[in-house]
Amino acid sequence: MQRVRYRSFDGVHWGEVEGGRVRQLTGMLGRPSGHLVDLTEVTLLAPCEPRVIACVGKNYAKHVAEMGGSVDQLPKEPGIFLKGLNALAGPGDDVPYPAWTRELHYEGELAVVIARTMRDVAAEEALSYVLGYTMALDVTARDAQRGDLQWARAKSADGFCPVGPWLETDLDPADLSVRTFVNGELRQDGHTSDLIFSVPEVLAYVSSFITLQPGDLVLTGTPDGVGPLHPGDEVEVTIDAIGTLRNQVASGDRG
Repeated sequence: MQRVRYRSFDGVHWGEVEGGRVRQLTGMLGRPSGHLVDLTEVTLLAPCEPRVIACVGKNYAKHVAEMGGSVDQLPKEPGIFLKGLNALAGPGDDVPYPAWTRELHYEGELAVVIARTMRDVAAEEALSYVLGYTMALDVTARDAQRGDLQWARAKSADGFCPVGPWLETDLDPADLSVRTFVNGELRQDGHTSDLIFSVPEVLAYVSSFITLQPGDLVLTGTPDGVGPLHPGDEVEVTIDAIGTLRNQVASGDRG
């Protein structure tokens, strides 16, 4: 089932996609209200309302290698960082290219949205706390990531976390294809079966020190193949069992 958050003529709602229409829900975890609207008549938004955006860095061995690491330097536990809520964006939103960076990079990822309060949960139980799965684009200012004391600017600038277009609620995340295209050219081609830390392990680890609440968002890491973006580029993050997130880098004179 595809669950969406959307803007219609009468406000912002949650709904479930049925064919080409959306059946409105009474809330993210609510029941159908009976109201139906055509999918073409609404604007899809990020399918989450997080209090926390938690992300895993270097969770694919080949990505560790391309970032200068080696097999004997693989992380012993998930490397967690946070994105600011200001970074959250939706499908179709422009990705900003701030004037202070010259190395804006894409990182396509599987993202998880939490359904119920999760604290100190074992990995074996973690997936029962999931509402659904979607695509995320972890936009990164690579030069700022290298040069700044912390990653706040590199990872949490406005609009640096597009998510969507919907949640797939009935899905096994163990072996999913995660691909990123830039202007139609395949740049990343990974599988969640290659994660260093599986989705349940990531969720359990995060819940050991952050109480995750309904609507919270967890990004599970990016495959190898990360690289630069330029003004006007179209970025697509595709997971075959879910769909495609499309965003365009804002155009303009970079000087």
